[in-house]
Amino acid sequence: MAHDHSHHDHGHHGHAHGAPGAGQHDFAFALGIVLNSVFVAFELGFGFAADSTALVADAIHNLGDVAGLALAWFAAWLARRAPGPRFTYGLRSSTILAALANAVMLLLACGGLAVEAIQKLLSPGVVAGQTVMWVALTGVVVNAVTAMFFFRDRAHDLNLRAAYLHMAADALISLGVAVCGYAMLRTGWFWLDPAVSFAIMSVVLISTWQLLRDSALLSLHAVPAHLDSAPIAAFLTGQPGVSGVHDLHVWALSTTDVALTAHLVMPQGHPGDAWLDALAHALTAAYGIRHATFQVETGVQGHACTLVEGGGQH
Repeated sequence: MAHDHSHHDHGHHGHAHGAPGAGQHDFAFALGIVLNSVFVAFELGFGFAADSTALVADAIHNLGDVAGLALAWFAAWLARRAPGPRFTYGLRSSTILAALANAVMLLLACGGLAVEAIQKLLSPGVVAGQTVMWVALTGVVVNAVTAMFFFRDRAHDLNLRAAYLHMAADALISLGVAVCGYAMLRTGWFWLDPAVSFAIMSVVLISTWQLLRDSALLSLHAVPAHLDSAPIAAFLTGQPGVSGVHDLHVWALSTTDVALTAHLVMPQGHPGDAWLDALAHALTAAYGIRHATFQVETGVQGHACTLVEGGGQH
């Protein structure tokens, strides 16, 4: 709400700032972790029994994704912690860090699989194709089911998108391993295993690069990709009584929440708390910005932010 100061007023619109649907994905994370942990043990056992480096490598990759799911779940839990004196926005930005960590883990997993594929391409060995095929098909089902838990909300939450990409990538990799197992069983062409692995890794890398870029930008307080600050500035300037807008900042509080601060130049003076509240609601409806703070100025004197950039003022 608005508070009087000597030369300007601040207007803050307060929602309940918890993440939308907080806690609704706990069951998905828990079930996904349990299903994939059981499958990792299953795949490792049969991988050693069948002397299949592909199954063992896939199991290690799946183990990394179990850790990724656990990290994403922990970050989602941190995001629901209430703000305090030290973390005044709460710990919602942990979801951005988790998405960034998941992207890095996917890239590392691809690197490990690439090394394994090169070794197999140079020295292909005999593999129990039937065992590889059926175990990998089991992995397709487990990973696809887990991915579907996060499919619906993947476009609205970068952290859930990271979990979805992990599981979808695992399903693709397991499918590739299954196809290789069948082909090797029918033809004896063991070079197919590393060849298909490289194709799958290309698909995974394309998806992971987007996730890595988005999460890195959000961690640097960039304007979220689905928003543009210019139309938002025009929207604010077009409000009744507003002659200008400056010091506009738009950044992500988490993978789902966006914050905004702006100085509104209003020569006729403060418009009242109800007006600020209505403006904040309008920003939420138009742009999904759920945490907006305004500083109202009459334009009599400058009120620049003191954010130092290269020795100057912003």
